[in-house]
Amino acid sequence: MPGDEASPLARAEQFIWLTARVLEQRRFAFHFLGGDADPVDAALGAYLGGDGGYGHALDPDLRGPLSQPLHTAHALRILDGLGRCGGQRVERLCRHLTGISTPDGALPLVRPAPRDYPSAPYHPVLDDPPGELLTTGPVVGVLHRNRIWHAWLFRATDFCWERVETLRHSHPYEVQSAVAFLDGAPDRPRAAAAADRLGRLVRERRLAVLDPGRREEYPASPGYAPGELLFPHDYARRPESLARGWFTDEEMGRSLDLLAAEQQPDGGWPVRRRAWAPGSSLERRPIVTVEALLTLRAYGRPLGAAGPADLAGPAGPVSPPGPVRPR
Repeated sequence: MPGDEASPLARAEQFIWLTARVLEQRRFAFHFLGGDADPVDAALGAYLGGDGGYGHALDPDLRGPLSQPLHTAHALRILDGLGRCGGQRVERLCRHLTGISTPDGALPLVRPAPRDYPSAPYHPVLDDPPGELLTTGPVVGVLHRNRIWHAWLFRATDFCWERVETLRHSHPYEVQSAVAFLDGAPDRPRAAAAADRLGRLVRERRLAVLDPGRREEYPASPGYAPGELLFPHDYARRPESLARGWFTDEEMGRSLDLLAAEQQPDGGWPVRRRAWAPGSSLERRPIVTVEALLTLRAYGRPLGAAGPADLAGPAGPVSPPGPVRPR
């Protein structure tokens, strides 16, 4: 096992091979070991349902086979990272979204199912769920960023604009979803204006911890776990995000310092949200680890080289490490 002298990337690699699902193992290989996109695509396909949506706990907080909007948002982020967000698969997915949308054209948080499947208590299952920015924003943003045009997008986009431009009270995860929408919205001047107002709301409502050394001064939002706080890097995951303008260089620097320092002795990053099931928490840590590495790399933070881990780990052989390629 890599020692303390191992690079952050080498330590994370060991953690991924030891703990991650096949999907996260292959994502790590693609983004950091020079691996191909096809194995990631194949692993993601295991979560695809016959209705064109994604299920089977792709997002670890929703268990069972039913296609859910949260799974769709996660799948689209993965496809976007592969440069494969398009084609007949996405066309069929949009048809699926049309069929599960609420009357206002948006996506619910959780679809009711003919039978109950386990889900996180903070994702309540309602008989007639309303449309939510939390699920609709990330899906619409990714589709627009990839120049997807489908009839479903028209009303869903209008829903997102209306919600984002009228937000007066919000919570961190909803703001994240608003950013995901605005970063992909085709009307860039309108998106910039909405982001500016949203950034002021975040600072006024203290929804981002601007100084990690004083986090006790920032209360968790209602319904969040103790210590479930978000930091500047959680909103601006890449420097080109509109949310990057909400924070000074010093604030973002402190946030990225914290993110780098949060790597645990086992090589993975912690999960801040409430633990509700052992399997869900175990599956989410590798997802959080891959995302942390991607954010640090996007901001030019040094990760070092991959270590001499067994590259024929549980996911099967991958290409040996080579130069890190920008994604």
